[in-house]
Amino acid sequence: MKKLLIFSAPSGAGKTTIVRHLLNKYPDHLEFSISATSRQPRAQEVDGRDYYFLSKEAFLEKVKNDEFAEWEEVYTQTYYGTLKSEIERIFKKNKSVIFDIDVIGGLNLKSKFGNNALAVFIEPPSIEELKKRLMERNTETPEKLKQRIEKASRELKYKSYFDAIIVNENLDAALRLAEKLTEEFLEIRK
Repeated sequence: MKKLLIFSAPSGAGKTTIVRHLLNKYPDHLEFSISATSRQPRAQEVDGRDYYFLSKEAFLEKVKNDEFAEWEEVYTQTYYGTLKSEIERIFKKNKSVIFDIDVIGGLNLKSKFGNNALAVFIEPPSIEELKKRLMERNTETPEKLKQRIEKASRELKYKSYFDAIIVNENLDAALRLAEKLTEEFLEIRK
């Protein structure tokens, strides 16, 4: 049975950086699950590479047709989800699936796949550091930034439900721990 590696965190905690590192280090073992979303693409984002960008109507039609392994309304009228077909696409390549996914989505996948999934929570060193990182991105309006910080505060309460927690205070240390967890879970021999 193929396995799922689920990396979840509040926005800005560093999960995307960690997932990209693991994809580069273990290309024969892992492939990235591209999520679907109803939000508009940001600058430099490409449909089918960063997300599958769907209209709200198309997204909800796929929900109705039971095409998602998990989905949720992350922000008001903005939906995110994992298409079942995306997981199957990666399994057909004889690889394990790696996710960069929000906290509730990660827990939903973990509950669905059980011991075949490793759910890792990436924790920022503090809410203040998280806010600083989000501000440095320069991609958020003040209102969106406030929404993300409020959501992060709620998400931190779920960290104990994950199989492992990595506090991303020092990136090199966080990457080493992510490698160790990946190698153990996927039984990668060096």
